[in-house]
Amino acid sequence: MNLLPAIAVPETIHGNVDIRSWRTCINRHSQLKRDSSRTLLGRSLRLTGRLCLIFFVIFLLPVGCKVASHYADDNRARSWSQLRHDSSQQAPDPFDFEGAVIQVYSARAARWRGAFGVHSWIAVKPSDATHYTRLEVMGYALRWSGSTVRVRSGRPDGYWYGSRPWLLREIRGGKQVDELIERLIAAAQNYPYDDQYNVWPGPNSNTFIAWLAREVPELRLELPATAIGKDYLPHGALAMQSPSGTGMQVSLRGMLGVMIAPEEGIEFNILGLTAGIDLYPPALKLPGIGRVGFSDYKKSTL
Repeated sequence: MNLLPAIAVPETIHGNVDIRSWRTCINRHSQLKRDSSRTLLGRSLRLTGRLCLIFFVIFLLPVGCKVASHYADDNRARSWSQLRHDSSQQAPDPFDFEGAVIQVYSARAARWRGAFGVHSWIAVKPSDATHYTRLEVMGYALRWSGSTVRVRSGRPDGYWYGSRPWLLREIRGGKQVDELIERLIAAAQNYPYDDQYNVWPGPNSNTFIAWLAREVPELRLELPATAIGKDYLPHGALAMQSPSGTGMQVSLRGMLGVMIAPEEGIEFNILGLTAGIDLYPPALKLPGIGRVGFSDYKKSTL
């Protein structure tokens, strides 16, 4: 559709075309085209500016605040050996509780990585077991063992290099929970990126936990927005169910995507940074900062 006005036909003098009138009409039409182009360009620039402002406020500003907070922390200057690794007292004592337990934790990653994201793991204890088994991915293990997946006994709720872990999900029970534990261990052994590790955008420890959650959807696990790598879909897939198993997500190698699910709410991923909103319980999800609102911790008994 032509939005410009039609060129008025000039009058003639004794049957001859008035050349000056033609020139005036053509010049006027050209000026209208230039004005229209400037208007479209101006609108495009304003739209681009607004999008850049939204990206800065929602994605970059929260990360910048978290980075500043991280480098102002006195614990940052401590050596590895001085950072806490003891229990945070969130897991039941295996000698006091005979039933089966599944717990999912996340804690700020070590050093500068902690300004951007978290490290996640799952701790399990079958019925009558006297110790916990941790399922997690360790990037440094790839250098000397050729494998990133670690399935071994360990402290379930230990501080992660000085950072207290958050308990995201907990399931207690008997035979049903034992069956879930067996499926989790089997899924860990079939993790497709056992020989690969990338802090950003993945695959990493959060990619691993998201893999386990999809393989065992009974967990209904919602990983935090700061779990960079959770949106790195296995086998190069572009679309897949969300880690909670309650919705769907589309992701381009963990760099760009969107997730819509009753459990996770609505999330947008740009360059591995996640922002969104959770409707129940209500909360904002901000990159670098994480969840702002009501806790989404879930505990159930089977």
